[in-house]
Amino acid sequence: MLRKMGRSTTGLVAIVGIVFAAAILAIGALSYRVTHEALEQQLNHRIAAETAGLLAEAQRRGVPAIAAAITRREAARSTASLDYLLVDDAGRHMAGSLRAKVPAKAGFEEFLHYRKPGQDEPAIAQALTTKVAGGTLVVAADRASLDEIDRTLAILFAGALAAMLAVGTLAAGIIGGLTQRRLNSIDATAQAIISGDLARRVPRDGSGSEFDRLAGTLNTMLNRIEALMDNLRQVSSDVAHDLRTPLTRLCGSLDLAAGEHHESQRAAHLEIARRQAAELLEIFAALLRIAEIEGMNERLPRQRLDLTALLEKMAESYAPDFEDSGRILNCSIAPDLWVEGDHRLLSQVMANLLDNGLSHTPPGTTLALRAGPSSGGIAIVVGDDGPGVPPMDRDRLFNRFARAEQARSTAGHGLGLSMVKAIAEAHGGNVSILDEPGFVVELHLPRDA
Repeated sequence: MLRKMGRSTTGLVAIVGIVFAAAILAIGALSYRVTHEALEQQLNHRIAAETAGLLAEAQRRGVPAIAAAITRREAARSTASLDYLLVDDAGRHMAGSLRAKVPAKAGFEEFLHYRKPGQDEPAIAQALTTKVAGGTLVVAADRASLDEIDRTLAILFAGALAAMLAVGTLAAGIIGGLTQRRLNSIDATAQAIISGDLARRVPRDGSGSEFDRLAGTLNTMLNRIEALMDNLRQVSSDVAHDLRTPLTRLCGSLDLAAGEHHESQRAAHLEIARRQAAELLEIFAALLRIAEIEGMNERLPRQRLDLTALLEKMAESYAPDFEDSGRILNCSIAPDLWVEGDHRLLSQVMANLLDNGLSHTPPGTTLALRAGPSSGGIAIVVGDDGPGVPPMDRDRLFNRFARAEQARSTAGHGLGLSMVKAIAEAHGGNVSILDEPGFVVELHLPRDA
């Protein structure tokens, strides 16, 4: 039963309420017992003190003095006064108005049944019986006040227990209802997403509570999933659209080779088909590499890298190629630039950007490589003074297979900038095309502290 209750929020709150009620019950029972014993001890002390006073009278003037003292006390009695009984050795009444049977043994009697003076209703007293020379002395105190206090304590603790159970039940209902409402909103969002509404998100109240933080985490996860799904749809569409032509050419080359009777011509067509197949494999390898990089944002192997040295090495490696092609490479790299990341991937970024400058600009073009600190990180700018691209084409160039019109006559598949973007985001940075003359790409990376 408890295991079943513990599987729901309402049940958990109910269990907590039951535990608190049990704790109050235990504390109440203990408090009742301690209070009751303290009151009984107080009553016993009062009876013992009164008995000691009467015995002091007997030591001075004997038993008649005790009888005289009892008479004086009863004459001045009040509602809080004690009751007395003095009998001789033969059991004959000597003094006192207490109507009760004299206990057979000396000492305290917790429950002495007696009748109050002037009343026939039975009552219970707490008494001390003492043997004296020539008789027996009984001093008793009515337990009515003690029993009244006991009843009051019992009522108070019962009321506290009932209040705790009521509050626990109410709290279980309220907390369970609120929790269920928040969980229902999460469940409704999940059901909507299962039904195909990938834009649905868990509502947030901005309170910063546990549920609000959970909603934010789930929304971040859903945003990530939606981005991956969009990416998958884009890849599927791009593959279907942009690989149709290479596949068609490959099939045409194979058909020509199959229908060719001359061995030399068949071999030429097969060689063309082999090159086209190798090109397709290269495209698929690039696509897989981009997808792998996009999926490893949190798992990217990172090490502290001297970005200044990496950029200088890349510029030095590409300088002969720019010189041989009739282009100019200018560098302005600030010292002491450090990042956390993967050396191979960052080298791939610079290789892609520099290859773009070599492949898609006319001879005589000047390409500038600049790197330095920027707000919150490091900015790497690779730009040329070539014809550039229209502003409306800049954003889409980071999509797979996207190419500018003037680049369609050159080698390439439109995957270079897609890989640059994937690597930049995997390092916690971003990449953009600046609104400047020519074609200028800015890569922004977080700076290592």
